[in-house]
Amino acid sequence: MTTNMQYEDSSKLRSLKLNRRNSVILAVMLLSLTAVAMPAAAEIINPSEECSPEDQAADTCPFLDDGENDGLELVTFFLFFVGYISMGAAFVFFMSERSNVGPEHRTTMTISALIVGIAAFHYYYMRGVYVEHAVVSIEYRYMDWIITVPLMALKFPSLVGKGAITDKTFAGLGFTGICFVGALIMIGFGYAGEAGLMNAYLALILGGMGWAMIIVATGTPWTDGLGVDNSKIADELKWSANALRWFIVVGWIIYPLGYLFSPEVSIIDAGTEGELWMGIAYNVADIINKIGFGVVAWMGAKKAAEAIA
Repeated sequence: MTTNMQYEDSSKLRSLKLNRRNSVILAVMLLSLTAVAMPAAAEIINPSEECSPEDQAADTCPFLDDGENDGLELVTFFLFFVGYISMGAAFVFFMSERSNVGPEHRTTMTISALIVGIAAFHYYYMRGVYVEHAVVSIEYRYMDWIITVPLMALKFPSLVGKGAITDKTFAGLGFTGICFVGALIMIGFGYAGEAGLMNAYLALILGGMGWAMIIVATGTPWTDGLGVDNSKIADELKWSANALRWFIVVGWIIYPLGYLFSPEVSIIDAGTEGELWMGIAYNVADIINKIGFGVVAWMGAKKAAEAIA
């Protein structure tokens, strides 16, 4: 008995040391990444040479200092910068916390890390395209979404566990299939609309059907889902599962709002500001939803691990 207690105390001490080490590593990496990126960001925001009236007349000023939409352009650049820094930090955090949750939720933490890691990579390149060409790239954006959004949809079943997933099907698809196909439909038609490949209104409606498929499968904060039995979700995971539903139902609304401002769509015609408003909406939505999704899942996984302990 004494030996077991000593072993448990030793395990807790090692876990505490591991948590502290992970926190230090995360802080060092985040500070290092910020230190490397800040001088370049400062040079872009505050170029060493001021834009003269002659340069303005010749339209050769840096686009962040050309006197046209400078405020919105600065916000857009700032969000790209914050995007890849925060996603990179979240990747390190989720990977470092993977060993601090139960084995049944390590896949959830891996998915969380993959989502933000892939997003950080794409945000770095989207920021580069924006700085070099003053364009908010939809190509890089959808390359990111076609990978990360299905992963976000699949995170729900990985968190609640197989026991809470029902056997109900729709069009021959089970819970995972509905979520995966719904995500592909949502992203595929969104790109078709923004790339001018089909009518923007029709693309919005069809993409919304994919979103609706995911909502029907997972449920809402107020209703059960087709593929989830709430009574079989562990008590310590119920809050996190419901929070994920809030993200899917409410947090994802920001994306179609950004779509409305897209230059190729122009359902809301904001002129030269439309592309910037689109970029701001998409960046805010990604930062909130991708990191928030992971944090909520991590909280549930930690509670589940503590309940077992």
